[in-house]
Order: sequence, then C-alpha cells, then structure tokens
Amino acid sequence: MLRRRSILLCVQSVDRIEQKPPQPDLRFPYGQDPNQFVDVRIPAGKGPHPIVFFIHGGYWRAKYDLTYAGHLCHALKQAGIATWNIEYRRVGNPGGGWPGTFEDVRSAYRALREHKNDSIARLDLKRLCVAGHSAGGHLALCLAAFDHSVTHVLSLAGVLDLRRAWDLRLSNDAAAAFLGGSPADVPGHYREASPAERSIPQAAQKLIHGTADRDVPYEISESYAAKKKKGGEHVELITLQNIGHFEIVSPGSSVWKQVENTFISLTRR
Repeated sequence: MLRRRSILLCVQSVDRIEQKPPQPDLRFPYGQDPNQFVDVRIPAGKGPHPIVFFIHGGYWRAKYDLTYAGHLCHALKQAGIATWNIEYRRVGNPGGGWPGTFEDVRSAYRALREHKNDSIARLDLKRLCVAGHSAGGHLALCLAAFDHSVTHVLSLAGVLDLRRAWDLRLSNDAAAAFLGGSPADVPGHYREASPAERSIPQAAQKLIHGTADRDVPYEISESYAAKKKKGGEHVELITLQNIGHFEIVSPGSSVWKQVENTFISLTRR
C-alpha cells in the first residue's frame, strides 16, 4: 500500500511539472542563438534578493527545454529567492554538445554577474547559488570546477560522473552523444567535462538524490560524494529514501520543502 501511494505521488508530481508554469518576469538573450536566453523571476520587495542560477536537465538533448524548471523557479520566487533560469544549445542544436553547451552555461553565468538592467539591480550576487537538475546538475558542478567564483552549488539528481554514465549506458548513451564518443574515443572530453574527475576546492557542494531514481541512479551521487570527501572537498549528500527523479524539482511534492530549505540555506550568508 505504501509503495502504491509513493508511485501515485510521483506520477502526480510529474503531471504538475508537465503543465505550463507561470510566466517569468523577464526574458532576455545572452547570445545570438535562439537557444541562448534567460528567464528571470524576481520576488516582490526592494531587495536585494538572493539569486539561484538554475540549469535544467534532459540529458543535454534538444528535445528537452527549460519549461519544466519554471515551476521550481516560481516556487523559489515565492520563497523570496530570485532565479536565473537559463536555456542553452543542446545535442541536436547547431553548436550543441561539448564544449558548446558548456560555453553557453559560462556565457549565461557571466551575463548574470555583469548585467546592468535596472530591474536586475535588486539581486545580491554575494548570495548566489548555482544549481541544476539531472544533466543540469552536471553542468552546475562543471561550472564550479572551471570558475572559482562559484562558491555554493547544488546538484539535484545530477549526472556527476560521465564515465560511469557511459558504463551504465544511461539514456541510450547520452554521455557519448554529448561528448562526441566513448571514453576510448575522446578521453580528454571525459577528463574535462566530468565533475568527478575535476577538483572543486572552493565550493560548498550539496547533492540531493532519491534512492528510487530510475533516470540517474543514486549510486552516481553516492560514489561522487565519497570520492570528493576523501579528496578534502566540501560535499554533503542528502539522501531521499524511495524518491524518484522528478519529485525533487516538483513544488508540492512530499520532499519539496526539504529541497526548498536547502536552496534557502545555500543563499543565506
């Protein structure tokens, strides 16, 4: 009976995020490509507001976009946190894959740190958290590995070890499609792009992952956390028992309040 109820709650969570989210307060481009834009949501009040730079998932593929992440970003807005929800070129888009996808993430991040629009001036970049879900979790930690101005980062069911993703043939070899081949074909891409193989000494890293995740196995975050802790990095793994891939990004799910509180803790200085 409990398992059936858990499955029902999971289905309801997925149904919610498949619906159209509330509109962002602002959408603007950070590049020339149609996929290079940001949806911004800003809480009421004068601010300055803490800010989450959010990267959606979808195994880096073009058929998945930022729409579903709008629900999470709207919920954070209601909790007093501004959000910078980015779109980027993905596998299937011209220029998508490695390194083009990651170059877009870096460009969107620079746009946040340099933007002068009056409506954005109420953001407090000293209370900035970089976060992502699934493949977006990978890109969030990858950004932290390349840019040491990232000091607080959150992975929600992230694909943090690309060699392991290849070994498990996750999502029909999505890692190979993203990186341009297997570890034997493009070993340098795996070394460059996989957070599991890069040092992130400056950032407080939090990982949230459900043990019932069928899209990105829990073992990826578990082994990542163990490895990085041995290397002296600041990593905390938050384990959600019997929780799948989408409940953690679904406001109204049984675990959303815990996820929201983690965002709040990472944007509090």
